Amino acid sequence: MSHTLGVRQAQKQKTRRALLDAGLRLLEDQSLSSLGLREVTRVVGVAPAAFYRHFRDMSDLGVALVEESLGSLHGVVRVILAERDGDEQLIDATVEAVAELVRGYPAHIRFIARERHGGVRPVREAIAAELSRFADEVAEAFAPQLTAEGWSLEDVRMLAELYVDHMVMTATAFLEAQPGDQPGEPSEAQPGEGAGDPEAVRRVAATARRQLLLISLGRRHWRTG
Repeated sequence: MSHTLGVRQAQKQKTRRALLDAGLRLLEDQSLSSLGLREVTRVVGVAPAAFYRHFRDMSDLGVALVEESLGSLHGVVRVILAERDGDEQLIDATVEAVAELVRGYPAHIRFIARERHGGVRPVREAIAAELSRFADEVAEAFAPQLTAEGWSLEDVRMLAELYVDHMVMTATAFLEAQPGDQPGEPSEAQPGEGAGDPEAVRRVAATARRQLLLISLGRRHWRTG
């Protein structure tokens, strides 16, 4: 009996995974608001009714994709947290980590970039909530040092949001510089250089580094009030 339940559970997880993958693949060329449930189930090869065993509706599938897409950002956030004093090596590590994320998960980054201000409210709110959680992590890490220097908690949070927004902006810029990449394709690019148009990627990386350096320099001289 337990073996049968295990097989059914495994099949259920396999179908759910297939629905997520199909949705993500179809969203390469369209927004979630224009994607139909039947399009997704047709790709997977299951009846539309089977979709509802896994998701309430297309918005629910979109929220699941948000959780999956932004889950990979935790490692990048940890790199950003390490960038405490404007050290250029750590800034380089941050930019390289973002570039690596885009190389590994271009479809996920494209989905977030498109749906962050898209037309499906639950998905838009899920993205905002996840990014806010990342900002909380950054603010918590910075608070002890910065409040000791006279920063207000409000300004610490502002700085944290600036780092997170910069991370998303940089990821989107890397994505636009390598439009030919697809999930799972091998890349010969070096860390921090992405793939696609090498010169365009280098420009993105150089701009991101300068922006992070500017943020770090501004942080050193910022005074609350």
